[in-house]
Amino acid sequence: MSEDIIKKKYPQFKSEFAEVNNIKLHYVKAGPEDGKLIIFLHGFPQFWYMWRDQLLDLSKDYLAVAPDMRGYNTSSKPEEIEQYQPQHMVEDIRALVEDHFGRKKFILVGHDWGGVVAFPFANMHPELVEKLIIINAPHPNTFGRLISNNKDQQTSSQYVLFFRAKNEKGYIAEGVLSANDYKPLFDIVVNSEMDFDEDDHQIYKNAWSEPGALTGGLNYYRAGGLRPPTQGEDISELASEQLEVNPVMINMPTLVIWGEKDTALTVHNLKGLDEFIPDLTIKRIPEGSHWVVNEQPDKINSLIRDFIL
Repeated sequence: MSEDIIKKKYPQFKSEFAEVNNIKLHYVKAGPEDGKLIIFLHGFPQFWYMWRDQLLDLSKDYLAVAPDMRGYNTSSKPEEIEQYQPQHMVEDIRALVEDHFGRKKFILVGHDWGGVVAFPFANMHPELVEKLIIINAPHPNTFGRLISNNKDQQTSSQYVLFFRAKNEKGYIAEGVLSANDYKPLFDIVVNSEMDFDEDDHQIYKNAWSEPGALTGGLNYYRAGGLRPPTQGEDISELASEQLEVNPVMINMPTLVIWGEKDTALTVHNLKGLDEFIPDLTIKRIPEGSHWVVNEQPDKINSLIRDFIL
């Protein structure tokens, strides 16, 4: 059903699959095949469709591609939680760019978990990334500091503990988030600042209803990495050790766009970024939330275009 709606609304979009890194990635593309490649990575609980306005606009001049990350929508959903550690998604994207599209340079855009993957990708494959654009996504080193020492970010990240919580029947988040036709998820990602119609509602519901898709997205939170401390717990020593061992340096021009009304990722995430990103541009959107991409698509498109020209 989603395919029919999408074909009607966006006839220029092409839906395809790539066999990469021993999995199948679904992606949607638009634009000239010989155009410069720009790839958009989504986070939780989104999927490729969050980038529909960017695909429409950027495809006028670029080959614009938005994959469903592993675990989401119609992409493969490995069962092992370890398979959702960032290094696997980094390799998914490298294989998509180099092996599937045959490219040696591209522009990378990431939001939320897409940005969490984009940072180590740019660190590990600087020769591939011409420019990097991050939208409301934490840098691993600055976030590590915040999660260990900053009360605001610790409080804002408590939802992660819920995503990781179990009872005797297993993980509990799936049941809560899918209740009442996914109303809790719609309450998270949709607000009055967006253009979001019944077709969009159906497309999202279908993506979340794909077998294993909700678990796949939640597995990103369960696969390790820093978590917020529970009441009274001190993890500052662990975070400090990780910061010392593994600085994620970004050595290409980087634009960070930040909706300042983000309730999950505080503006403190912008402090100290220049330690790890020498060529850094920050654009704040005071009235934007975590979902600023969908609240202000024209503004986001304009900022991206100005930066990548």
